[in-house]
Amino acid sequence: MGAGFFVMVSGLLTVGLPIFVALTLAVFIGLHLENGTPLMLIIQRMFSGLDSFPLMAIPLFILAGNLMSTGGLSQRILRVAMLLVGPMRGGLAMTTVTGSMFFGAISGSSPATVVSIGRMMLPTMTEQGYDKKFTLGLLMATGALGIIIPPSIFMIVYGAVAGVSIGALFMAGIGAGLVYGAVFFGYCWYRARRDGLEPQPWPGLGELLAAVREAIWGLAIPVLILGGIYGGVFTPTEAAAVAVAYAAFVGLFVYRELDLASLWKVCVDSAVITAQVMIIISAAAAFSWYLTSTGITETIAGGLLALSDSPWTLLLLINVVVLIAGMFLDPNSIVIILVPLIVNVARAVGIDLVHLGVILCVNCAIGMFTPPFGMNLFVASGLGNVRYSEAVRGALPLVWLAMLALLIVNVFPEISLWLPRTVVSGM
Repeated sequence: MGAGFFVMVSGLLTVGLPIFVALTLAVFIGLHLENGTPLMLIIQRMFSGLDSFPLMAIPLFILAGNLMSTGGLSQRILRVAMLLVGPMRGGLAMTTVTGSMFFGAISGSSPATVVSIGRMMLPTMTEQGYDKKFTLGLLMATGALGIIIPPSIFMIVYGAVAGVSIGALFMAGIGAGLVYGAVFFGYCWYRARRDGLEPQPWPGLGELLAAVREAIWGLAIPVLILGGIYGGVFTPTEAAAVAVAYAAFVGLFVYRELDLASLWKVCVDSAVITAQVMIIISAAAAFSWYLTSTGITETIAGGLLALSDSPWTLLLLINVVVLIAGMFLDPNSIVIILVPLIVNVARAVGIDLVHLGVILCVNCAIGMFTPPFGMNLFVASGLGNVRYSEAVRGALPLVWLAMLALLIVNVFPEISLWLPRTVVSGM
């Protein structure tokens, strides 16, 4: 039964149906074949999948990220990053990495990070002699930091599904994000040295301090959001609301790059993005419920445990499965479909669920720029005005670098767990 159901889902996705249609149609067909099961359960489960207080943070963080990008905060933060690392060999490429880390701490979205950083860095890097394919690949790969560096929409969904503290996940994401960024820092230095690219001249401490003063309102946002969560001042959902109010205030009254017309457009765009995310989450919730209610979840979990009871072997299997899924599905669908299957197995062999969440997050970040359906591939090809195949050729070498970061995060769990264990008692 389970094998046939997954074959049906794969077939629906293969013929090009949208993900939410494929998932709900598969559940509809499965329930229709079961005599006496009311089909109204599908609608009920879709709505109940959205009836979660932590999920309220998603539209708020999406709106906050768009307000910051439109309100001039991201450009000022990128200017600071350029002045900090620009004078190093490979500094412009490192600026892309640093800027993605900063913006990821604001938006929580990978495609938004690619667009916001790419608009400034793509023309700048190509003018300074960087290969365009490499530049696009770097934007796609480091843009994936948007779902690793907190606040992360992926971690909010994972925490809601797995019953794990979102605050602890956010803290764990800091270590993983720094490791991911450090791997790409090293490659940027190597690439610039190999290609004979000279560092940018040092602009002087005065210009750096002036840029920091100009960007201080934007630089304060991660401190406000994460400090408030970790300090127990507010929940992640409340932090998202604070971020919206703060970003709107700065854009309207401090930098004055927002007006009422642009504010309305940002709200409409954010509503559209939120609808796209939420309809997938609702469909995946119904799909997950069907897998659990029919016993498919326990069957798969039992099969995995029958293969091995070694945490390392099961982690390897989980990584392979999620990496493959990331090539075809978006991160939110992956977490809602696969986490109910994986969590029971992880608990049985003693894998920490916070560490597991970070591992899945990095896997899904890699999936954002892995062909054939990595979202960042399509975003970057449009941004750079190149064919999809060119974007793929730029991304593939950097997939291996991201895999190295994934390996480090898997092998050394303390990288992710040290901070939450230090701050959160009982972990």
